[in-house]
Amino acid sequence: MTGLSVETLAAAGTGPITSAGNTQLGIAVLAGIAVIVLLITRLKLHAFLALTVGSLALGVFAGAPLGKTITSFTAGLGSTVAGVGVLIALGAILGRLLADSGGADEIVDTILARAKGRAMPWAMVLIASVIGLPLFFEVGIVLLIPVVLLVAKRGDYSLMRIGIPALAGLSVMHGLIPPHPGPLVAIDALHADLGVTLALGVLVAIPTVIIAGPLFSRYAARWVDIPAPEHLIAQRPSADPEHRPRIGATVFTVLLPVALMLVKALVDIVVNDPANPVQRVTDVAGSPLIALLAAVLVGMFTLGRAAGFTRERLSTTVEKSLAPIAGILLIVGAGGGFKQTLIDVGVGQMILDLSQNWAVPTLLLAWLIAVAIRLATGSATVATISAAGLVAPLAAGMSTTGTALLVLAIGAGSLFFSHVNDAGFWLVKEYFGMTVGQTLKTWSVMETIISVVGLGFVLLLSLVL
Repeated sequence: MTGLSVETLAAAGTGPITSAGNTQLGIAVLAGIAVIVLLITRLKLHAFLALTVGSLALGVFAGAPLGKTITSFTAGLGSTVAGVGVLIALGAILGRLLADSGGADEIVDTILARAKGRAMPWAMVLIASVIGLPLFFEVGIVLLIPVVLLVAKRGDYSLMRIGIPALAGLSVMHGLIPPHPGPLVAIDALHADLGVTLALGVLVAIPTVIIAGPLFSRYAARWVDIPAPEHLIAQRPSADPEHRPRIGATVFTVLLPVALMLVKALVDIVVNDPANPVQRVTDVAGSPLIALLAAVLVGMFTLGRAAGFTRERLSTTVEKSLAPIAGILLIVGAGGGFKQTLIDVGVGQMILDLSQNWAVPTLLLAWLIAVAIRLATGSATVATISAAGLVAPLAAGMSTTGTALLVLAIGAGSLFFSHVNDAGFWLVKEYFGMTVGQTLKTWSVMETIISVVGLGFVLLLSLVL
């Protein structure tokens, strides 16, 4: 990983860029986060600019020279983009291939053709979880909500009974499972093993999505009983069924990077010999860059060519997939800059010193920090990046499993109680045609359940592993 730890800085002889005491640093952290919150919520400034200004404000309040603060911010931005930027881009390409080729529709139609009655909410969870692996949350929403509305209308199902499971599947993937931006940045910041984090993330995600999806949807359907908005039902994107990629090839392509990374993690645990030829091969094939690149290249044939795409059409699809993620890359990069500024002014060491006298377990502390930032900013990605930067020193000396669980605790906290300062809140509200109160009783409660249940399973795993 490319992030710089406190230990790395100490070894390099640079040390903190300020001599401020813990009290001043604590005030600086609160002031820096407050600046970010106010700029995002009150002035509606883009998160990239808010994080940039907040990082500079943090340095000023901590008494650090402005030049060194700028250097810390740009170094963190560069290392973060270098670490996860290419992975985000590859994930976006795979997601666009899946959507444009009709592969996503093929998955949806195949599962829905086999699901009836009480099985439908479980089918929606499966659809959202599979499709949500390579897609960003907002893209998944745009892709799946028209399907949800169509199924609810034609099958005469409660909209919440079908919609909540789909939203839960997308949200859990977004918060806990790489290659989504939040988990990737936390893995980079904490120097966690991606394969182990992915494997444990799947263990946490499965029961969490079941509880927050099909089970909770029973109550959500009683609390909010509304029909599907008619004006959105016909907007489902769909390729010609005759030219769609087949279900087997589609699922294989989507799950290929996950399988490669899991195999790497398994071989690392079982073989545990870097000189072993098998482990050397799996270490390369299961690295996130190679795994995602392989999936994209395979997808060009199994998805693109199967749908009749010409070389020009494939090139256009790739080009169109990259434009929408420019903002995401900038936010993630600026978040990395904020994280590095936190570390360089000595905040990470401050947290490490203070936590020695706290009775709060590390995993719970990480979750609480992510929850606080999520409630303040409304952004799961900002919450994950900031929390990872604050607790990074606590990961020093932790086992591979412990560091992976720390990433998942932060991811779970970043999803807590989405409300009016979250763009996802308004996206769900408008697509489902709900009032603010109805959205709070369904979507916001569902997000809170994911966060709390996810933390519960993370803590449980920490006791048994």
